[in-house]
Amino acid sequence: MTGRENPAATVRLVVSDVDGTLIGKDKALTPAVLAAAKALHEAGIALCLVSSRAIEGMTQYLRGLGLETPSAALNGGLIVAPDGTILSSLVLPPDATSAAFDVLHVHGVDTWLFRGHEWLVLDRAAPYVIHEEHSVHVAAKEVPDFRPYFEGVGKITGASADYPLIVRLESELGTLLQGVASVHRSSDYYLDITQKDANKGYAAKALAARLGVDLSEVACIGDMSNDVPMLREAGLAIAMGQSKEDVRQHAHFVTAPNDDDGWAKAMRDFVLPRAPGRK
Repeated sequence: MTGRENPAATVRLVVSDVDGTLIGKDKALTPAVLAAAKALHEAGIALCLVSSRAIEGMTQYLRGLGLETPSAALNGGLIVAPDGTILSSLVLPPDATSAAFDVLHVHGVDTWLFRGHEWLVLDRAAPYVIHEEHSVHVAAKEVPDFRPYFEGVGKITGASADYPLIVRLESELGTLLQGVASVHRSSDYYLDITQKDANKGYAAKALAARLGVDLSEVACIGDMSNDVPMLREAGLAIAMGQSKEDVRQHAHFVTAPNDDDGWAKAMRDFVLPRAPGRK
C-alpha cells in the first residue's frame, strides 16, 4: 500500500496508460502483458487504453490486444470508438494555443499540434519527431507556419532534451493557462497541453460511463504526472514501479517497473483477485 487506503473490492474495468505502463522501452506488448489482458477478458473485466498519443499511435496496441472497447487519445481530448469514430472531442481555445506556442517557442522547445487525426510539426527532421514517428508508426505532417492551424487543436506537445526546463514549463504554463488548459508532462521530455477538461481523469470517467461501470469499480494504472488525474478518480489506483513520488502518493499500490512486466504483475496481483464474483 502507498498513500491511499480502502482500494476497491471489485474491479469491472481497467483504464490503462500506454507508454511507461503497458509497454516498456522497446514499445512492444510482451507475452506476459498479452496473457494478463486475456485473463482480464476471461474474468469479465473490460480494458480501455488512454494515452497522450494520437489515436493513430495507439492502433497497434488496440489491435494487438484485440480490444473492442472505446479508447481515449490526446490525454482524454478524444474519446474514440473501436472503429476509429470520434465519439467526443475537447479542443483548446485558439488564444490559449497561440499563447502556449509563444512560450514554448521562446524557450526553444520543439512544438507539435494535434487536430483530430492530424499531427502537425514545423520540422520533421527534429530529433523527437523522428523518435516519435518511429515509436508510433505514424508520419507527422510538416507545415511552414502554425498560425493557420490554431483552431480545433486537441493537444499541444512541447519536446525537449532539457528535462528541468520541461518541469519548469509545466508549472509556468499551468499557471499561465489556469482555468483554460490542462498542462502535464507525459514523459521526462514531453509536455502536453490540452483543453482544461481534457485529462486522464476525464477520460476515465467518460470511458466508465460509456461502459456502464461505476468509478468505484474502475482500476487505473499509470506512471507519469499526466496519469495522476485518473489515479485520483479510480476505485483502485496503481502506480508503476519507476514512478516518482508525486505519482505514487495517489496510488493504492505500486507494481514493478514497466520494463519488468509491471503491468502484467499489477493485473495478477491487484486486479484479477478483485474480478466480479471473486471472494
